[in-house]
Amino acid sequence: MKSEARILSVWWPHLAIERWRRTSGRDVAPDAPVVLTVEGTHGPVIYAVTKAAAESGARAGARLTDARALDPGLVAVPADPAGDAALVERLARWAARWSPLVEVDGNDGLRMDVTGVAHLFGGEAALVEDVQERFAALGLSSRVAVAPTPGAAWALARFGGRSATFCGAAAAAKLAPLPVAALRLPPAAVRTLERLGFKTIGALAGVPRRSLARRFREADNPLDALDRAVGRKPEPLIATPCEPPPEASFGVAEPACDPAVLPSALARLADPLVRELGRRRLGARRIAFLAFRVDGEVGEVEAETALPTRDPAHIVRLLSDKVQALDPGFGFDGFKLVARWCEPLDAAQDALLGEPPRELELARLIDRLVARLGAGRVRRPVARESHLPEVASGWVSALGYRPSPDPSRKREGSKPQRLLDSPEAIAVIYATPEGLPRRFVWRRCVHDIARVEGPERIAPEWWRATSKARLRDYYRVEDQAGRRFWIYREGLIGDGRGGAPEWYLHGLFG
Repeated sequence: MKSEARILSVWWPHLAIERWRRTSGRDVAPDAPVVLTVEGTHGPVIYAVTKAAAESGARAGARLTDARALDPGLVAVPADPAGDAALVERLARWAARWSPLVEVDGNDGLRMDVTGVAHLFGGEAALVEDVQERFAALGLSSRVAVAPTPGAAWALARFGGRSATFCGAAAAAKLAPLPVAALRLPPAAVRTLERLGFKTIGALAGVPRRSLARRFREADNPLDALDRAVGRKPEPLIATPCEPPPEASFGVAEPACDPAVLPSALARLADPLVRELGRRRLGARRIAFLAFRVDGEVGEVEAETALPTRDPAHIVRLLSDKVQALDPGFGFDGFKLVARWCEPLDAAQDALLGEPPRELELARLIDRLVARLGAGRVRRPVARESHLPEVASGWVSALGYRPSPDPSRKREGSKPQRLLDSPEAIAVIYATPEGLPRRFVWRRCVHDIARVEGPERIAPEWWRATSKARLRDYYRVEDQAGRRFWIYREGLIGDGRGGAPEWYLHGLFG
């Protein structure tokens, strides 16, 4: 038995306004009556309104002049329908996380086929909640409905009043009290139905088809729209086209059996790939070279970059050594260079004297090291949010990390230049239980302390550690030989978090 289709419809009722608030950069009060306008035949027409503007009588589709007659304080801002449509296109590609078939639904919504996938998210109710939460994280308020047909899902998302899921019988019952505009008819057809007395979808159910069809064109027939909404007529979704990654390729008439042709093929493909990247204003982060053999096998090598690049010489340098290791077998008859991972990259000016920026030179050095040694062997340090010195820094891959210097973060001169991977226990002799250390033993060597500075107290991270975590008192000490150490006492006597305090050596100065 064939399972019932499940279509999810997402509607962003305030997409234009919410996008404008994020991207405009204008200093407008949150409660200001703002309207977005487009040029109409007889002057500006309202495209979208804020809540304050709607309360003053403004509505989408009205002329700006008429709306200002009701509220002269309206703030009119030019709308950007093309930018809204581009955002919806990007969101449609991003929504592939929920469905393999996503359709752009005008400039304010999406429809997607979620048949058989809801269990991956814990059920349809959890799927609806996940969709709303993820779009809310992007700053978009949404309304979501799941129904057996695209028409029913569209109608329930926009006119149903709240986000919900509906099966076949429940969807049909929920459609009945909705206005005829929920059938997605042209405004002229909706006005005609309302003049005839058909204000709800349920009122159309018992009308003779032939008598009603004579008043409408075939494309505007409300009964056809009703049939599509209840599933009596099919309404397939049209998937959002996915732009293929930038690539360049060519074939040869005779198979090439000499591996020496591979570097020249790579150099030939680098320039057209870079031109395609420039046309799309992208930079490559992961580039793959494919060599197609006559026996159907495909040889492939790949390289990643620390920064987006459109430099053909740099691409050739990263891959030239790798391509020579490909086995030609009975010969290659085709070659392709494809940028599998891209990021936006606009044109940028070099330094005043023409030399490339230092950041770019460092990125190219990282790329060459990774190409020779492997991504796991080239790392860079990274700061982490922690009070504990051994946790406050670490190592990450040099390719995936983006340094973001924080000018407010001061260099702490009290920290040693050499920090041990983990603190080492030492034996300390001191005059009183809470006094300054006088002598300690580390790695079976006795160090008499000549000078001491401290303590510097670091409290335990109670939100991460257990209730038994103890505070630390750090001291900077210097022994009789002039060697300087960074030691700390963990815990206090009577703190209720263990026995006697313990001492550790954590770093060395100089």
